[in-house]
Parts: sequence; C-alpha cells; structure tokens
Amino acid sequence: MPLWGGIEAGGTKFVCAIGSGPDDLIETRFPTTTPAETLARAIAFFRAQPSLPAAIGIGSFGPVDPDPRSPTFGFITTTPKPGWGNTDVAGPLRQALGVPVAFDTDVNAAALGEQRWGAAQGLHTFIYLTIGTGIGGGALVEGRLLHGAMHPEMGHIRLPHDRAADPYPGFCPYHGDCFEGLAAGPALEQRWGQRAELLPPDHPAWALEAHYIALALTSYILTLVPQRIILGGGVMQQPQLFPLVRREVVTLLNGYLPVPALLDPLAAYLVSPGLGNRAGVLGALALAEQA
Repeated sequence: MPLWGGIEAGGTKFVCAIGSGPDDLIETRFPTTTPAETLARAIAFFRAQPSLPAAIGIGSFGPVDPDPRSPTFGFITTTPKPGWGNTDVAGPLRQALGVPVAFDTDVNAAALGEQRWGAAQGLHTFIYLTIGTGIGGGALVEGRLLHGAMHPEMGHIRLPHDRAADPYPGFCPYHGDCFEGLAAGPALEQRWGQRAELLPPDHPAWALEAHYIALALTSYILTLVPQRIILGGGVMQQPQLFPLVRREVVTLLNGYLPVPALLDPLAAYLVSPGLGNRAGVLGALALAEQA
C-alpha cells in the first residue's frame, strides 16, 4: 500500500505522521514556534523517512484558505496566533518534497478521519465538533467536506444568553458571547476562577456548559440533520457532560424531528471520537489519500 503523510498543525503543537492508517503509523510531535522553524521541522521529518509519502495532508488551525483555486490556497489567514497570520503552510512542503499536498481545517480533517476509521464509518452526513481551548466544527455532507466561500466556523454562532443567569460577558475578541466565547475552556476558567478539569462533577458549571452546547447542537441539527454528531476536545473529557448535553438536546428539540436516532437518550447520536486524540493526524492522512 502507498504511504501517506499527515500533519495536524495545531496552535500549540504540530503532529507529523507517515503511514497507511491507524495500525501503520510513524509519528512525531513538536511545539509550534515560528512558521519557518516549525515548517522546517515538518519537512525534515518526512525527508528522514526511508521513502517520501505519495501525498501529504494538512489539517490546520485557522482560519485557513482551503480552496485549491485560490491564490492563497494552503495559507493560514487571519489567525490571532502571533507570527502566523497570512502564512503559507502548504506551499513550502510541496516545494521542498515535490509531492501533492491537501489542505483543510483541523476539524474538517478530523471529521474525515472519523469517517475513514472512527465513529462515523458508513455515514455520509455528520458533524465533528471539538470543544477545548476553542470551539471548531467540521462536517461531511453527502460524503463531501463542507465548504462554502470558506470553511465552516461553527464555534462562532450566536446563542441565547440570559445575562441575569450568567452575567459572564464571553471572551471571544470578535463576538464576546458567541458559542466559543461562552463555552470554550477559557470561558469556564474565567467564569468560575479555576480550570475546567478542577471543577467537581456536581459543580453548577456543568449544567450551564451543557445548556450552551445543547443550544448550539440543536441549531446544527435543525440546519443539517446530521446522522451523528461527534464531540471531542478537552472539555468533553468530563464524563458527566455527555448525559447532561443529551438530555438538554432532547428537551430543546421537543420531539420535532421524526428521526429515530434523535429519540432519548441519544447515546448513539452524540458520541465521543472513535479515534480519540488521533482523529486530527489520521484525518490528515485521509486528506492525503484523497489528494
């Protein structure tokens, strides 16, 4: 089988891998520093292998330009990460290694990985959502990664915000109290004065968090009617959160959609990633395979 290359380009770390799938993978990881240094380390990893991959897929933090017809295809665009705005990521790898390079968001890549090897096998329309330091979503619709004028920005939808019940203003520098501004990890820490993983399971933080997640999921469900929603990221590592979110989604939908998968308790509808924290890098491999 041909070998594929994959890069999960995160704002904190890069994960580079070469292989044919989850059971055949060589990988390395290193901190995300400057673009020049980080991309040079990625190129050096692939050059050090016995043979180059047939193609490389990159799933990147963003916003990004994933349109192959665009002059800035493969660029990270308006990111707030210092030094990385308007950075060409795909171009240097393609020029240095001479292989095709596919490029998309980290969450779209993770969605593709979950369809290829994980919790979305056999599905044609689903959402992969990550809730951690930020919130991002990727979607496959009728078997194709969803793009419009650019890629989806599911973390920045606006939610009903009862300021009497939750006076926290939100931390998003663009929108304040959008979904990410109210429910990502930094919002939990700022609102409650300690990191999310230190909050006890019965803390009121989790009921509020489940409410915001369920509001967002209900909007996605009513818009795309996905066959499944996969919820990853550090915040979703809290075992008490899934049951709370499932109950709240059932309440908000109120029986409106006659879809058997959307009946209580949603245990097979709102699920964890089948690939765990490897969804991103394996999804990048799947991008390469498509290239």
